[in-house]
Amino acid sequence: MSKNIFHETYQQRPFWWDTYDPNMGDAAQANVPKSARVCIIGAGYAGLAAALELARHGHDSVVLDAQMPGFGGSTRNGGMVSGGVTIGKRYSGTNSQDEMKLLLSDAADSFSTIERLIQDENIDCEWRKTGRLVMAWTPSHRRAMEKKLAGLNEHAHSGARLFMPENQREHIGSDYYYGGMLVDRSAHLHPAKYFAGLMAACARHPSITICGKAPVTKLTRTGNSWRVETARGTLDAGDVIIATNGYTGDLTPKLKARLVPLGSFIIATEEMPEDLAHSILPTDRSAYDTRRVLTYYRMSGDRRRFIFGGRARFGMFDATEIAPVLHRQMTDRFPQLKDVKITHAWTGNVAFTFDEIPHMGQMDGMHYALGCNGSGVAMMTYLGTQTARKIAGKANHRVAFDTDFPGMPLYNGKPWFVPFLGRYLRTRDWLDRTFAR
Repeated sequence: MSKNIFHETYQQRPFWWDTYDPNMGDAAQANVPKSARVCIIGAGYAGLAAALELARHGHDSVVLDAQMPGFGGSTRNGGMVSGGVTIGKRYSGTNSQDEMKLLLSDAADSFSTIERLIQDENIDCEWRKTGRLVMAWTPSHRRAMEKKLAGLNEHAHSGARLFMPENQREHIGSDYYYGGMLVDRSAHLHPAKYFAGLMAACARHPSITICGKAPVTKLTRTGNSWRVETARGTLDAGDVIIATNGYTGDLTPKLKARLVPLGSFIIATEEMPEDLAHSILPTDRSAYDTRRVLTYYRMSGDRRRFIFGGRARFGMFDATEIAPVLHRQMTDRFPQLKDVKITHAWTGNVAFTFDEIPHMGQMDGMHYALGCNGSGVAMMTYLGTQTARKIAGKANHRVAFDTDFPGMPLYNGKPWFVPFLGRYLRTRDWLDRTFAR
């Protein structure tokens, strides 16, 4: 490990926590109530969005989290907000074309939902609707994008268009790729500030109780209601929503067996001179590439730091151990950053599904909103909102993501195969790139 890539102020914690640290909240002091109309397990984007929507329709709720609210993916992600570009990259369900139209339409609605929520609740979260770049790892990947353009623009209103390698420098300060796609209807934000805004919005509703450090130890169906036992007390609830995403555990084994948790790793750089920072992403768009083991990146809200992430390793690793891998990938793409040092490195869980589609629905009487597949900022907000509308009887259509939630034979939620999958995907990426050259 090369220590000279680390700044003297280096910390192994999310850069976003410098502004809002979920560990500093007072949710652990709230008493678990004796009853609630709805009990929501998981105090992330989906859980808080569900609580807010229930409150708007006159229903009280309690939101429980094993850690402090926001400790998981909601304050650890890259803050990139998609409106359907990443939905179902290899979806092959029955009548897939018709189903894909519905999925893209509802994915576009997820973008509208988060944009409207930020405006309605006056959330200051560095919302930047600057668009997104999808960078082609190979020429064949760019040609595959061309086949998606019509669907993205017609059904997700993406404002998507291709650009060739000779025009790449207009969008990104790198010659590493083979052109790509520009998607206008995308954004980025400060994920922890957005979460803090949701917490503040919930605090304005007396009907919402949020309890941190309250892991649920047992769920029991009692007629048409639920007995929810926690480490800090027991409550009765009419409905239960599972919104644990990448941290879904043994409390709900059937749901756990439908999710593959993977660690995603991110680094943040020190502040850079304005001209150097501007050279990376001159239009302030976020970006990701089409590698199977993808990388994604953006500038911070003040455009002085570079945020660079990816699935650099498959399995459980220390963020400091992975930081040099990400730094090398970053400088491969942007050689002008070779002397820029890292101030933060962190990791968090992403939940993948076997059909690469986020899901909401009911299982064994429980509602769930799960499986963001790495695009959870808008999608988990949307699924939480729509699940609440469904419970409140206010849903005006069946959400396309409210469909069968597939599992995999012999899989029980322990992703033993992930390291082997990682080696396979990296090999495929290497072969694609080698033949492209």
